[in-house]
Amino acid sequence: MGGLDLVRADLAARIAMLDGRAVHARPADLASDIDAIRVIAHRAGLNPAVTVAHFLDSALARGECGVLLHGWLAVLADAVRSERQDLPACEVFAAACSVRLAS
Repeated sequence: MGGLDLVRADLAARIAMLDGRAVHARPADLASDIDAIRVIAHRAGLNPAVTVAHFLDSALARGECGVLLHGWLAVLADAVRSERQDLPACEVFAAACSVRLAS
């Protein structure tokens, strides 16, 4: 397993852990974990994951919690697995997040 695969596996484990905690945790309690995921993704060049993490942070700031976070974390997991790291890929994930924020 290469370096990027290890980073993706680490991020996937972190996201799964958050998904398990999301139902009972307060949004503020999850924010530092999302920030850590964003930093790791940024360092690894996983640009769509960075984009989604920013949106997820905004959702937490709005007070989204519980089951609603499951969908956000699924989008973040998809972004981590994305093979594309270019601007159009980030824009696609940003559009998906914008739709989630608007609902």
